[in-house]
Amino acid sequence: MRRKVQALLASLAIGVLPLTADAATLADGCRQWPAWESFARRFISPGGRVIDLGSADSRTTSEGQAYGLFFALVAGDREGFARILQWTEDNLAGGDLTARLPAWLWGRGGDGEWGVLDANAAADADLWLAYALAEAGRLWQVPRYGALAEILGDRILREESADLPGLGRMLLPGPRGFHPGPGLWRLNPSYLPVQALRRLAGLYPDSAWKRLVPSAVDLIVRSAPRGLAPDWVAYQADGGFRADIETAAIGSYNAIRVYLWAGMLAPDDPARPVLLKTLAPMAALTAAQGTPPRETRTRDGSAAGVGPAGFSGALLPFLAAGQHQDTLRIQRLRLEASALLERSDNYYDQVLTLFGRGWLEGRYRFGRDGTLQLARCAPG
Repeated sequence: MRRKVQALLASLAIGVLPLTADAATLADGCRQWPAWESFARRFISPGGRVIDLGSADSRTTSEGQAYGLFFALVAGDREGFARILQWTEDNLAGGDLTARLPAWLWGRGGDGEWGVLDANAAADADLWLAYALAEAGRLWQVPRYGALAEILGDRILREESADLPGLGRMLLPGPRGFHPGPGLWRLNPSYLPVQALRRLAGLYPDSAWKRLVPSAVDLIVRSAPRGLAPDWVAYQADGGFRADIETAAIGSYNAIRVYLWAGMLAPDDPARPVLLKTLAPMAALTAAQGTPPRETRTRDGSAAGVGPAGFSGALLPFLAAGQHQDTLRIQRLRLEASALLERSDNYYDQVLTLFGRGWLEGRYRFGRDGTLQLARCAPG
């Protein structure tokens, strides 16, 4: 029996074992996740605030809170999940997530007081928040979480999506500030994890969520003419996609998540082949220089600089899905050599690595319909 368990764990380690969706029967203690426990000790306060210790003022973002919820769910950490959710509601949503989207930025203001620094919402955080709540409600059988997810989903559609001529229904980066002129929008491809969109579309089939899925795939493909995703892109109703004025068609800290989300798609997701094929040049650039580039110039296909170790973590699922085995091996070794998880000044690097390594280790998968699938405990 011990040999069978060892073989099972070996299969999980290279991310090839099909995982079951029936995770509700798992005992939470069976899914110990040392990397998550280390992250929680370093970056999450006892009250549930996810702290970006690498920022100048140790700020908190709604993105960090949403990612924290997702990781707590994967780890089976119900108490941690509840604390993170409560802090988010109390401090980013004025005490009521049923009444408003959470503010994206919280920290110390110029007057020395702690509080909301920017009340605008961030759609990527809101999407992951709704997704984590929906799946926690299903897996843990907590109706409150499912109800919150549906309320947030409705509000996201009302306040953070719009019908764009020639593109369709699109998730905007936030309620305000991303429609700078007539027929012009600023969009962010990394805000569009297809698996999360699919899950909400399946949960709420009579809503506009199902219309967001094809337009998201269309945006990712069409905004990467050289196969490299930009951080931000401009969309003109009568001219299609063009370089974003503020970021000049560069792909870096935002765009690295596009490859991460694509790599984690289910093998039978219809969008997976086209996204892996479209984005394959990132694998080639990483193989050529031995590390992911720090930034890519998405209009001419060139690259510059050495990306941080967290970029290697983010690319693990993408490289595995594309069968880039040698490049995958090197990036895994780079992570080990960097001792990334022993530091406290690299919140974002560790978030990317928790996503990437957690997936590669078989701790979770996404089903074709976007459902979260958690590994069963190995038999003893």
